[in-house]
Amino acid sequence: MAPAMAAGNTFVLKSSEKSPLVTCAYGDLLNEAGFPPGVINILTGDGKVGSLLAHHMQVSKIAFTGSAPAGRAVMAAAAKSNLKKVSLELGGKSPALIFDDADLDNAVEHSSTSFLRNSGQICFAASRVLVQENIAPKFIEAIKVAFEGAEKQMGDPSLANTAFGPLADKKQFERVMSFLTGAREEGVQVLVGGERKGDQGTFVNHAQIRDRVLYTDEIFGPAVSVRTFKDEDEAVELANATTYGLGSTVYTSDVARALRVAGKLEAGTVGINSAFNTSPQTPFGGYKQSGYGRESGPEGLKEYLQPKTIHINMNVPKKK
Repeated sequence: MAPAMAAGNTFVLKSSEKSPLVTCAYGDLLNEAGFPPGVINILTGDGKVGSLLAHHMQVSKIAFTGSAPAGRAVMAAAAKSNLKKVSLELGGKSPALIFDDADLDNAVEHSSTSFLRNSGQICFAASRVLVQENIAPKFIEAIKVAFEGAEKQMGDPSLANTAFGPLADKKQFERVMSFLTGAREEGVQVLVGGERKGDQGTFVNHAQIRDRVLYTDEIFGPAVSVRTFKDEDEAVELANATTYGLGSTVYTSDVARALRVAGKLEAGTVGINSAFNTSPQTPFGGYKQSGYGRESGPEGLKEYLQPKTIHINMNVPKKK
């Protein structure tokens, strides 16, 4: 919202149909802060409401966050209406590359944090772990311990001691469980987790597995896949073997290698020895089917501006 307002725009903020109350509560805070009426307009509803906005002839810009299929629908609506500008922040299948010279404790802490937050329901979760062969057993065991510890902190998100809540709704729960059940039926090794937690709600224990489908498909849930690599070239090849390119992380004590690998990764943001982070000062967005356009930073501000060229003939004499 900040770039849009800084550029002098008014706008409509449509919430996700899965979490409308959060955005409504945000509206109360905006009123309390004294925002003028009509600057920020909060709207709730499902995809039909979003489609109406995307087709509306008086909307001149759409910034959409969601799935790749929904993003394509937004682009089509923009083309069919008034050719409004569109920026898209879509899916991700972000890799974490763990080299054998990495600080293992740091790599485990940050990669597991990146994946575990919001129970994997975040577009840049590090849901693909690529670990160098000679340290794979030790790293996998450490991640297993981290996941088992996370299970003890899962519960009612309204409680202060809860770190991890449920999946967003029944539909998402069933989707995640279908992936995990299918993996087991195909004989894929589930290293830890992957079961429903309790007999009520949509809680799923965080899973660590080895599976090609889960390796490439965005699940948007608590399932991380693990693969090994021999050398730097193979690590980069595996990391880029996806239709997405939102974020990546690299763990190594060799800064030169970290920067070299970061330059080769097809991702909008790369974290080195750190979980994937964003800030208002830096642009955020993806390569490939993770979308285009940027949020935040100078690039994010430009998304809400229109360039204009003005020519002046200064050689015209003044009238007397």
